[in-house]
Amino acid sequence: MTPARKTILLTGKNGQVGWELQRALAPLGRVVALGSGELDLADGEAIRRAVRETRPAVIVNAAAYTAVDQAESEAALAHAVNGAAPRILAEEAANCGALLVHYSTDYVFDGKKTGPYAESDPCAPLGVYGASKLAGEQGIQASACKHLIFRTSWVYGSRGKNFLLTMQRLSRERETLRVVADQFGAPTWSRLIAEASAQVLSQVPRHPSPDSLWGLYHLTCAGRTSWHGFTQAILDLAPPPRPPRLEAIPTAAYPLPAKRPANSVLSNDKLQRAFGLALPDWHAALALCLDASG
Repeated sequence: MTPARKTILLTGKNGQVGWELQRALAPLGRVVALGSGELDLADGEAIRRAVRETRPAVIVNAAAYTAVDQAESEAALAHAVNGAAPRILAEEAANCGALLVHYSTDYVFDGKKTGPYAESDPCAPLGVYGASKLAGEQGIQASACKHLIFRTSWVYGSRGKNFLLTMQRLSRERETLRVVADQFGAPTWSRLIAEASAQVLSQVPRHPSPDSLWGLYHLTCAGRTSWHGFTQAILDLAPPPRPPRLEAIPTAAYPLPAKRPANSVLSNDKLQRAFGLALPDWHAALALCLDASG
């Protein structure tokens, strides 16, 4: 008799990472994928019902409120989706013995550190979005559930709304692009996040002491660049018919409602020690993404 496949409950199926996770997780179990149309993460009772009806072995929460600037004026909604919802998922995971996988952000830091941030570094978010994501982390950590929290950064892909697609569009529409050059991080392809997550989950059942794995990890591509450097690489690797002139500007010349950390580089050493995984350099990953999207 063929053994029953474990059930994986995935939220945020239409997001950049969620869309990739549907495919990456498929070999690991029966994936029940929910988008915002099927599950409102601002509705705590709906979350509890979804978990109790699905009875998953693993919950993967790829859903989030990601409108960084809009969050400044929609703080309650941002905290409901990014803070309260993960805590409720964690409580339900603890009740049914499920493992919870959750994604967080580099924006939990203030960016004042000169080198890469480790998981143990103190958090000091600069805006509502980062504060709401930190609240989600803390809610999960305070629960009794088995959990893996992955902080990532500068996520992009061939779908949805992201910096890559925005720059490709603007490069076709404008003669000059003025891009911030004094914020630094590691652009990370959504597909690599999903594939690394699936590799981690495939290792857990075979690990001699899986309880030692639970906790917080950084999961980003290697290397470091600015938004300006990221844009230059996009234009170099997939030049539009008439490439625009690219101008470097300081953050102060492009004011936005939410403050951004000047340094978003995260250290991935803990992930590599625990799981033997390391994502490629951001530039190599970008080339793979552009090649895959044709």
